[in-house]
Amino acid sequence: MTSEKDYDPSGEGATMSFDGRMSYTDYLRLDDILGAQDPLSDAHDEMLFIVQHQTSELWMRLAIHELTAARTAIAGDRLPPAMKMLARVSRIFEQLNSSWDVLRTMTPSEYTHFREKLGQSSGFQSSQYRLIEYLLGNRNHAMLRPHAHRPDIAPRLEAELATPSLYDEVLRLAARRGIAMPASVLTRDVSQTHRPDDRVIAGWRTVYEAPEAHWDLYELAEKLVDFEDYFRRWRFNHVTTVERVIGFKRGTGGTGGISYLKRMLEVELFPELWHVRTEL
Repeated sequence: MTSEKDYDPSGEGATMSFDGRMSYTDYLRLDDILGAQDPLSDAHDEMLFIVQHQTSELWMRLAIHELTAARTAIAGDRLPPAMKMLARVSRIFEQLNSSWDVLRTMTPSEYTHFREKLGQSSGFQSSQYRLIEYLLGNRNHAMLRPHAHRPDIAPRLEAELATPSLYDEVLRLAARRGIAMPASVLTRDVSQTHRPDDRVIAGWRTVYEAPEAHWDLYELAEKLVDFEDYFRRWRFNHVTTVERVIGFKRGTGGTGGISYLKRMLEVELFPELWHVRTEL
């Protein structure tokens, strides 16, 4: 029997020489990615903190890719691919939720060894997180200010504020499918956050009371609820992780820390899809 140490993949045709050829490292630009961890202290746990946040940003980049494409598909009445993309985003946020479990292995005493090195940097300054919130309809204009100094970021956020959100496109789709939606909602200023409307709840009630007659909208609504469920859990896990590590200290970026994060738990992305359950 041939031992593992004697096995040569080239015997089965595997490419073993990459001089002038595309390799795994080349394609994924791993030298750039794996060279981007640069702790500012000698604290062992700073590497965990950096890697957890960097990988979260990569997952958020994919979430933006999927949510943007899902919105375009919904606007074009192409629901099957939109459903697939929304399901994928839910799984992305499942991964983001799991990442808090890893970060929670860091104790308060371990974090204090390098926390001061963060300066004024804070997760609430993440432009990708802000873009996700804007995509979904939570359009807080005040949160443009942390990015005003970045000419490569601020215009993208401003452009998103001028574009109908994912939920805006869903409500317009429902109207095209014959569900009564108020004109004031369909033609509203999309740069502002959508506010709950009883007439929109009535429209979704029509869908939920006869799902067999409105199956595509019913399924789409549940995909949105699935996603927001994971999104809420992610926010909640953020709160509990921060409370576990720093207690009620102020955040490094100057926010109230836990008080700021708990306020975010009250935000509803697709409010009528939650409120309609009370009406059924």
